[in-house]
Amino acid sequence: MAESTDTGLRQKTIYSVFVRNHTEEGTFQALIGDLPRIKALGCDYIWLMPIHPIGEKARKGTLGSPYAIRDYRAINPEYGTLDDFKALADAVHAAGMKLMIDVVYNHTSPDSVLYATHPEYFYHRSDGTPGNHVGDWSDIIDLDYKVDALWDYQIETLCYWAKLVDGFRCDVASFVPVDFWCRAREAVEQVHPGFIWLAETVHASFGDHIRSTGLYCATDEEDYRAFDIEYEYDIRETFEAYLRGEKPLSAWADALNAQEDAYPANYDKLRFLENHDTERIASYVTDPKALRSYTALVYYLKGTTLLYGGEELEAAHRPSLFDKDPVIWDWRKSELEGRDLSSLMERMGEIAHAVLDGDDTFHAEADDAQKVLVATRDGKRPTIGIFPLAGKPASVSVPLADGSYRDLIDGATVEVASGKLALTGAPLILEAR
Repeated sequence: MAESTDTGLRQKTIYSVFVRNHTEEGTFQALIGDLPRIKALGCDYIWLMPIHPIGEKARKGTLGSPYAIRDYRAINPEYGTLDDFKALADAVHAAGMKLMIDVVYNHTSPDSVLYATHPEYFYHRSDGTPGNHVGDWSDIIDLDYKVDALWDYQIETLCYWAKLVDGFRCDVASFVPVDFWCRAREAVEQVHPGFIWLAETVHASFGDHIRSTGLYCATDEEDYRAFDIEYEYDIRETFEAYLRGEKPLSAWADALNAQEDAYPANYDKLRFLENHDTERIASYVTDPKALRSYTALVYYLKGTTLLYGGEELEAAHRPSLFDKDPVIWDWRKSELEGRDLSSLMERMGEIAHAVLDGDDTFHAEADDAQKVLVATRDGKRPTIGIFPLAGKPASVSVPLADGSYRDLIDGATVEVASGKLALTGAPLILEAR
């Protein structure tokens, strides 16, 4: 485990921005105007999906994936200039937030500057041509970390950007050697003390498959040597199976509880309902009351919370990675007119900052019949969260003494009688006593 990882990160919220599609302009300057609204949601970090120029060779779609990077040391001109990026970084900091950028070190575009200057840094097929190990990723070629000089180039690049930003989200970090990330972390720490490292680890089944073919893929346990926060992809498949009705809610609750035993004491999992690689949660959960419970729950889970731009308006459409496909912020143009989770997110951010503690222990129990998750966080201020994920009235058993309790979300008083709590369909967070 990264020994310096602060468990206080579990109380933070990261807001993910795809610059191209976040605004109609798709620029750094246009994003600056939205920073006050994002800050008001209670967000602590803004994570920008890749900001670098995109390759043209083998490009997917009209504009290409931002994850097919042509030059690690340059700015995508569609977004603005380096000065524009620096202005955005200054504005993020002035708003009281920190800035993270994407690091895509498993691969580059086929026409990358790095391949043109150092083809020896890349994986080559038996016929001598550059290639990749994942067939669907046809717009990229893989780097080869058996080459020592590549490590020096990449770490030098990271140290450059670390002078401007506060953290890295590392794409498919599991495919890059953990020893590289450890060395990079040490170098960056000299440039920017307290820097934050977030690993996009891989789904459990995908990692097993990759390792079965003889390719390198670090486990989540191994990646914790270098990273502060990891994706919760180790249990994401169970969550999505529940959403599809293929597994009971208790299966996901058991998976959440298992994480408490599987990882070091200061482990931090990134908790999210959606990200740019998944379907929007509103495409699964169409009932607005149910979606409020899911939204409150993701903050209550033990770990750093991730929001993906547009999630606050219950956007159901997943923006394309390869084309101009802006988030619809204007309700008048949306099929979900008037739907807005912003005030709930703001309140949950306040609860995460002021009530929940990074050192809390966590445990979840599920009522499969009623689809209610009852979770406890035990620490300096013990709390119980009750989340009716069907958005419907229910009566559930809770580990509380009979009496009156105040809901921390909306301030209402609720009654526990004979160990049971009557739910209206809205989420509750109660202080235990």
